[in-house]
Amino acid sequence: MNEKASSINGLMKLLNMEIVEASKTRVEMSMPITPDLYQPFNFVHGGATIALLESAASYAAEKNANLEVETVFGVNVNVNHRKSGKSGTLRGIAELERHEGAKYYWRVVALDDEGDVVSEGTILTLTVSYERLAEKAARKGAKNAAK
Repeated sequence: MNEKASSINGLMKLLNMEIVEASKTRVEMSMPITPDLYQPFNFVHGGATIALLESAASYAAEKNANLEVETVFGVNVNVNHRKSGKSGTLRGIAELERHEGAKYYWRVVALDDEGDVVSEGTILTLTVSYERLAEKAARKGAKNAAK
């Protein structure tokens, strides 16, 4: 298994996300609300909340993948914002709703320190083999070379 893919890095590290609990069907992550995450009116930016939720869903999807031969992408995000956050910690939870082949549908929710729903929705992840990615890259390269 590719441990680097399953670690906190990139955007997750930048936003100070931490993994609280992780299994193949449920992942909980946390992210502190800091002024760095504010939108212009001093509330947590919805994009930061979505980043937390997509990270939780993608991390859960990784738990179901063989990272030696495949990787995971978030391909559809449908999230509604219900409440603003200004301080404290957001908890992002992704729970497996259903699985259809390479597609995993995750029910996601972001909760504030009081347990109130800040944002909720569904995220679709797709598991793709490295072989398939290489085939797509080769076709693209051949198409560009023909131009």
